[in-house]
Amino acid sequence: MPVDTRSNAGLQDPRKAEPQGQEPQSQPIPGSDAELKPRADHGEKSYRGHGRLKDFVAVITGADSGIGRAVAIAYAREGADIVIAYLEEDRDADETVRWVEDAGRKALRIRGDIQDERHCRRIIDETFDRFGRLNILVNNAAFQITHGEIEEWSSEEFSRAFHTNVFGMFYLCKAAMPRMQPGSSVINTASIQAYEPKPPLLGYAASKAAVVNFTKALGKLTEKNGIRVNAVSPGPVWTPLIPSTFGADKVKSFGKDTSFGRAAHPAEIAPAYVFLASDDARYMTGEVIGLTGGKMPF
Repeated sequence: MPVDTRSNAGLQDPRKAEPQGQEPQSQPIPGSDAELKPRADHGEKSYRGHGRLKDFVAVITGADSGIGRAVAIAYAREGADIVIAYLEEDRDADETVRWVEDAGRKALRIRGDIQDERHCRRIIDETFDRFGRLNILVNNAAFQITHGEIEEWSSEEFSRAFHTNVFGMFYLCKAAMPRMQPGSSVINTASIQAYEPKPPLLGYAASKAAVVNFTKALGKLTEKNGIRVNAVSPGPVWTPLIPSTFGADKVKSFGKDTSFGRAAHPAEIAPAYVFLASDDARYMTGEVIGLTGGKMPF
């Protein structure tokens, strides 16, 4: 019997979603979105908002590029004002600001290192000074570096992974959550590496396992306050973190081991953050959503 393909009009074959394939390339840490080949898709042309976050205020760390930028664009098109917290990539941050403002929302750009607890407090203080409230905290900024043997990691590199990926998350939650109202949410970026760690990512993988554990414990701790805490656990995603921490040959094959034979683009990850921040997810806390291209082990 012939198959009527019209019923799938507008749907993409996940194996063939564009753009596909990464050119062999390398960048200095932390990497720049503007230098990616091909350019990452953050939903600039595709994401359509439906007012699910109307007049919310969101702090997003690592919002200058990658998943953070895609979430910022999606949140802005859903009606939220955005605080763009980032390390030092001013050109990338300016691009995120442009897309947020293009959606008709306000953007506050804050540069600095979330390894510093004082800086994390400043992010939250400036958010309340500017907007008077905070509805969503997205802990997304991350550091990773790869090595082949344990003795190749310096103590400084291993410490930086935990101080960026775990301590920064803790500092921001500690500063923000006493001032957040019931119905607010915290969303942390975990990773498939928390469940299926690859040896070259030893520090990063261990820190992301801590993010999962932190999310589950904090979700229970804040139940009494009506604040939800959840996490998104992506698989391979095409962001500046990849060419700045992997060799050129690894970059070319990045994501090939997924069910779809490719890495995700940030635009494919952002809708999960919208869902978790919205009232649609009001029955969820301490949960982890996997977006791994078929690699999640449960």
